[in-house]
Amino acid sequence: MPTVSLVELQALAQRLAPGRFDEPAARGLGQAYEEFVARRRRAVAPIGLEVDGRPYPSLYAVLADPTAKSAEGVLRLAGPAASPTAWEFLTPFERIEFHADGTADLHGPDGAPPRHGVARVLLREHFVVRSRAEETGAQAGRLPGFVGTVEQGVGICRALGALPFGFAFLLYLGEERARFEIDVVHGELLMDPRAGRLAAAKRVRRTARIAWGLDRTLGRGHLSLLAGRALEVLTESNGLTSIDLAHVFGGARELVDSALQALVQQRLVTFDPRTGIYRARIEAFLPPRDAEPPVAPARVRPELRSSVQELLAAAEAKALCPLCGQRAATGPSYLLCDECAGQVGLG
Repeated sequence: MPTVSLVELQALAQRLAPGRFDEPAARGLGQAYEEFVARRRRAVAPIGLEVDGRPYPSLYAVLADPTAKSAEGVLRLAGPAASPTAWEFLTPFERIEFHADGTADLHGPDGAPPRHGVARVLLREHFVVRSRAEETGAQAGRLPGFVGTVEQGVGICRALGALPFGFAFLLYLGEERARFEIDVVHGELLMDPRAGRLAAAKRVRRTARIAWGLDRTLGRGHLSLLAGRALEVLTESNGLTSIDLAHVFGGARELVDSALQALVQQRLVTFDPRTGIYRARIEAFLPPRDAEPPVAPARVRPELRSSVQELLAAAEAKALCPLCGQRAATGPSYLLCDECAGQVGLG
């Protein structure tokens, strides 16, 4: 994907919000664009995008096309990885196919069967087009916190006149969550900020349930960008110092200290003054029962039903208790695992 210029973004802003994109909004967009470009991060590889069966040069082209529903599509690598270490802290993939039901299939580079999970996007780096009148009593360039499907993300950007500079693609795979940050302006998959800067041994993998709670917290939009990134790194560790985090993000330690203190005040992080270690309060990310992490529905494969039913019948005929020789309890629930029973449609 080619780099999208400020002129192109201004034209898109005028198209999405024709009555609101005035001179102050244009200046605000220019400032936000320059700030994003200035903090450009290291990339894994360029990406390609296909939506509703059609290729698009960028996500901005999708936003500009009112016929693009964005319910289904493919996110793929459009070139080789920058280096073998570029995938550090990431789940390697060749392409990700997302579907209308909110799920996605991650196809790895090794040709192994795809991994199926629930897909969500997290929008944080963006600019919302607002006129001078609308800015009265509102903070410029802010979008309400959002975590949702790809289709919902595209819809809210169109409805509010929001231009995303980057977003996180979240894929919940059973007991873990794979996370990928996309630079929309430059059309790149970004490296994890910890790559080459934090020992892999310091990483602690969290369950999808904890990751979902963390993502919902970030999606509320009340944390600064640096505080949110620091919280993500702390959550996947047993504790780090501000020096560790300043090295990860490559910024001044004073800025990191300020972000960490904000997290402590919001009771998302604890601080041990004896060791100087900050730790995420993992219990803060355990969601209530009505906010359980999304679970991908089992895929029913009707073509397997008849052949599997024959196998079940044969297995039932031989289902004898190994101790007494009597017939054992039978049925799909005893002879197939839950996942296979769901795929065949017998669960």
